[in-house]
Amino acid sequence: MAGIVRRLGPLDREARRRGRPEDGYGALLRTIVGQQLSVKAAASIYAKVTALYGGAPPAPEQLLSTGEEELRACGLSRPKISYLRDLARRTTEGEMRFSEMDGMPDAEVIARLTAVKGLGRWSADMFLMFHLRRPDVLPVGDLGVRRAIERAYNLPELPGPGEMEQIAGPWRPHRTLASLYLWESLDNVPA
Repeated sequence: MAGIVRRLGPLDREARRRGRPEDGYGALLRTIVGQQLSVKAAASIYAKVTALYGGAPPAPEQLLSTGEEELRACGLSRPKISYLRDLARRTTEGEMRFSEMDGMPDAEVIARLTAVKGLGRWSADMFLMFHLRRPDVLPVGDLGVRRAIERAYNLPELPGPGEMEQIAGPWRPHRTLASLYLWESLDNVPA
């Protein structure tokens, strides 16, 4: 890890946000739109969705009142529309009190988020890291972090969650920052 940090130097704080909205609902909406897509495809679909609403993420009420065909025309699948609507409904009904999440323990935030259809542990980890800016999150389900650890530590195969936790032990309480460096290391492979 020290070699990666030395090679890459300080990371740009704004680059860490990776274009995510500032509000909790918008951040989760963006996460759902981008799930299981390439960065380029996710950005394209997200741009089309926000264009429907004047260039901004739709408020929960707006999303709930938009027809399925309009959302499908943006490139959203039926399951993703269902997930987005579940998030919007839970938000309007008060289940998703984003202002309370800052003070909640990680496990409680994860439980609240994963109750929403379409939001799993990976999505919750991304929310903790990028929205709540928690300093000690290790996204063991992220393929990029797994691949970067495999390369950095010359492992014979992708590490599993237990092996990742063991390797990342010395990084505590800064595993979020270490993960950011690992992602960046995949984009900046030395020649």
